[in-house]
Amino acid sequence: MENERLDKIISNVTGISRNELKKAAKQGRITLNGNTVNDLSQKADTENDTVTLDGEVINIKKHIYIMLNKPEGVISSTDDKTCRTVIDLIPDGLYRKGLFPAGRLDKDTTGFVLITDDGEFAHNILSPKKHVGKTYIVGLSVPVNKNGIALLENGLTLDDGTVFKPAEITALDGDNRMFRVVIFEGKYHQIKRMFDAVGSEVISLKRIKIGGLSLDKTLEEGCCRVITNEELKLINS
Repeated sequence: MENERLDKIISNVTGISRNELKKAAKQGRITLNGNTVNDLSQKADTENDTVTLDGEVINIKKHIYIMLNKPEGVISSTDDKTCRTVIDLIPDGLYRKGLFPAGRLDKDTTGFVLITDDGEFAHNILSPKKHVGKTYIVGLSVPVNKNGIALLENGLTLDDGTVFKPAEITALDGDNRMFRVVIFEGKYHQIKRMFDAVGSEVISLKRIKIGGLSLDKTLEEGCCRVITNEELKLINS
């Protein structure tokens, strides 16, 4: 149980100043568990209570974990002056200060991006030492032969000295141009560079899974939802 003052909770989550929240409370725009709140000094349970502002439910839990299906053309950043970011896709009801993508996808890569405000959690799923796999569907310009697949499965070193650890490779078609790939690290343009090293260009790339949690198939590109506590456990399973 996390009991904190309502004004502190709402301000931390929304970025609205406490003075503005005080005005909102006087206007009857804030509720706690269905009851209008005038005194924001009272405490709320961030894990179990329900708070609304102007009729919209505010997620007041200490941390939030969001599954986003990233479309092509959106960058995995918190802020950019020229391009839409994954944070721009978060609706007001889920947005809070401090959100960031736990791991990046290239601008032209689609699929599962986990967005959170929990730095420790993000570190744990990104650290190679934690061995949390990221699963991708990879489309290639030309087939990869058995020797190339073996190199990827055993790990390879590029001419510039970059070392890629062994990946799990599963062919999804008969001519070796579509693969399911699981990697356990997240180096710059890793999958594209891996397949380039064995003579093929990546023409489509989608992340479908982080750890044991798969991207929700009903989640359309550009849409997101909160990850449940049970789903969070799957990430490290």
